[in-house]
Amino acid sequence: MDREKTVQLRKNVKTYEKSDRRQSTIQILNTIPPFFLLWGIAYAAYFVSPWLAAGVAVIAAGFLVRIFIIFHDCTHGSFFKKKKANDILGTITGILTLFPYEKWRREHIIHHATSGNLDKRGTGDIWIMTVDEYNEATPMQRLGYRLYRNPLVMFGLGPLYLLLVSGRFNRKDAKSKERWNTWLINITVALLYAGMILAIGWKPFLVIQGTVMYTAALLGIWLFYVQHQFEDSYFEEESEWNYVKAAVEGSSYYELPRLLQWLSGNIGYHHVHHLAPRVPNYKLEEAHVSVPPLQKATTITLKTSLESLKFKLFDEANKQFVTFTEWRDAYGPTIPKPLPAAKRKAGIGSHEH
Repeated sequence: MDREKTVQLRKNVKTYEKSDRRQSTIQILNTIPPFFLLWGIAYAAYFVSPWLAAGVAVIAAGFLVRIFIIFHDCTHGSFFKKKKANDILGTITGILTLFPYEKWRREHIIHHATSGNLDKRGTGDIWIMTVDEYNEATPMQRLGYRLYRNPLVMFGLGPLYLLLVSGRFNRKDAKSKERWNTWLINITVALLYAGMILAIGWKPFLVIQGTVMYTAALLGIWLFYVQHQFEDSYFEEESEWNYVKAAVEGSSYYELPRLLQWLSGNIGYHHVHHLAPRVPNYKLEEAHVSVPPLQKATTITLKTSLESLKFKLFDEANKQFVTFTEWRDAYGPTIPKPLPAAKRKAGIGSHEH
């Protein structure tokens, strides 16, 4: 994509960057009150059956994902025009989702500024090793990476790590504003949870809130994972890295059924969001439909997104993800050799998941 087309594309998308207070208000009303209503229904259902309560809690988790998208928009300053309004709502939704607003905003801005840049990995993204890095890694480093990329770890333990560990502590060099915001959210959550446990008992609270938070966090990790982990995703070294290409070619369009698209706050239009983070979630679809070049982004569906689970390493030579089986077939146990693009295209090792 040449410079002229890049400039024109960003100019076309910029039209959609203005928030609409009416649409933002409607989204708050059709998201947050229903979440609390479903929580109440789950509590009533608990006395019929804890399993029924957990089932309702799973539905509530879908609304919590939508609340997280509001939180996410606030971190970009795109949900309201005024920064203070975004900061207040972002902190409130941070309490509901258990994510520290200022800390998450800083990390997510870095993610946007470095997505697809092989020389600037490590903040706000999924751990990705290149084939060369994996070849040079020690046995312990390889084991750690394999465990991290294992679906049972990433999607089984990952939600617990996000909720109980990473979101609860500040980085060592965090500024005072970020520190105070994290502790404000932590203390508020502790007081709210203690009050709820005293009011309704720890068992129904654990069944309902535990199911809600775990399910929502799992779904959040999945959405983030599949929208950057597809076979020909964009990754380049700093000298070759391009922001627009990283956005449009390194982020997918996750084509979801309408209900799931609504619950996920249109985040499936991830390529649009990465190109123009100030576009509020309720305008992402409109931007995608109205700007033809955006429709060339890689499209994945619920079925094809499952393929992302098998991609483990990024092969810089062929500009694509490969599986561990493909790595083993190409390099063997001890002797490194080039990973042939012809064999990669032929699907060798494509059975690994």
